[in-house]
Amino acid sequence: MTPFQQFIQKEFGRLKAELPYHETTDALRERGLESFIQKDFAGYRKENRQVFDTLIAPSAEWKFQTQPPAYRPVEEYFHCKVQNIDTQMFVFLNGWYVHRKDALSVSEDGVITGSIFAALEKFPQLVLPYLTQPESHREDSLSALNRMMFNDGLFVYVPENVAVEKPVQLISLTDSNEQLMLHNRNLIVLGRNAQLSFIQCDDSIQFQKTFINNVTQVHLEEDARLSYYKMENKNPESLLFNEVEVVQKAHSQFFSNAMTFNTGYLRNKINVYLTEPFSSAHLYGLYLVDKKQQVDNQIYIDHQVPDCESYQLYKGIADDEAKAHFLGHVVVRPDAQRTVAAQTNRNITLTDQAQVTSKPFLEIYADDVKCNHGTTVGQLDDEAMFYLRTRGICERNARMLLMFAFANEIANHIKIHTLQERYKEMIRKRLNGELTICDQCVLHCPHIKDIGKDIVTA
Repeated sequence: MTPFQQFIQKEFGRLKAELPYHETTDALRERGLESFIQKDFAGYRKENRQVFDTLIAPSAEWKFQTQPPAYRPVEEYFHCKVQNIDTQMFVFLNGWYVHRKDALSVSEDGVITGSIFAALEKFPQLVLPYLTQPESHREDSLSALNRMMFNDGLFVYVPENVAVEKPVQLISLTDSNEQLMLHNRNLIVLGRNAQLSFIQCDDSIQFQKTFINNVTQVHLEEDARLSYYKMENKNPESLLFNEVEVVQKAHSQFFSNAMTFNTGYLRNKINVYLTEPFSSAHLYGLYLVDKKQQVDNQIYIDHQVPDCESYQLYKGIADDEAKAHFLGHVVVRPDAQRTVAAQTNRNITLTDQAQVTSKPFLEIYADDVKCNHGTTVGQLDDEAMFYLRTRGICERNARMLLMFAFANEIANHIKIHTLQERYKEMIRKRLNGELTICDQCVLHCPHIKDIGKDIVTA
């Protein structure tokens, strides 16, 4: 075992009795421990040796909170950057669901939301079939660590034929002077013909070092539709690992849009299993990184049956000494005839020191398919720069406009209008404030919307 694995095993033995308990969780945690010890961290070190050197070296300093913090109205200590979009907001502070009254709520139409442990107590029949299912073949050491140490998580259940009007927004915050290690396990279950928009935001209040390891399980029954939005705006000292596992039934639709504005080290991992015909998955992503930030997007889509489709479009801009990694893996099983699958990854590097690696990968065992993949890593388009310069736009502003147009394509796919506008505003601020420094940037001008629209549609 590595020193980090030894540290975790020791801490688990010390903290096990203090972690939230349900009669089924003991076996779940023990399975997680066994799997965690057996997993090899060498693969992670090969991807990025510095990350796990960072994890292992200060391992004795990581702290675990085994009790939830006292309730505080979120407005007193955090002003969300994604505001005024009329959501049902659920706040997790230092890994715990903070609430004024009940840990679990049930609406008149049967929608259940709240702490996963409260749901285990009150509705075990809705939680246990998913929480205790056998480990996926894609489970790695961090997934096993989450099963072993998770202390809380958000549970969302939407009954069949129910369309939730207001999006559910999960805000995960860290606010501590200690180096916290946090593990949340979220579960989203949509019944037949159910609909939901879900927004998940990771943000920091204090710029302390944190290790956050979250897993979100998604189960979509026949004809269910989920729009899943992810936003990360973490401090430079954060280590954030997000894994989303999606299982889809017939005619279900999964839509994902993930945006990274700031981070220390971030890994977004999405596994999608299309298990019944005519299901579809559309995944979009944008990452804007600079300084020494590092982002790693890993997408795995498993076409197990005929007549399914998947689509991926991920784009990124890397400045300074930032690093970005994309791995897209699509598997088409022998019986998955008439599969349609496409994956595209496009990147812009603004300096010679910025590093981008892109590995789109198709693994096809059926013969009646339409599949393609592509990747680009380059700099801003010289012809577009020349076009803008000939129209009197200075070089700095031209660069800014081209970057905004490049990133804006991902925001245009957001289905919630008010959320789309907020994200576009954040993209403009992010590009203006940290990727390119220009006090006279045209993006400050009132007519930016018209200029940006012309470039995007050109």
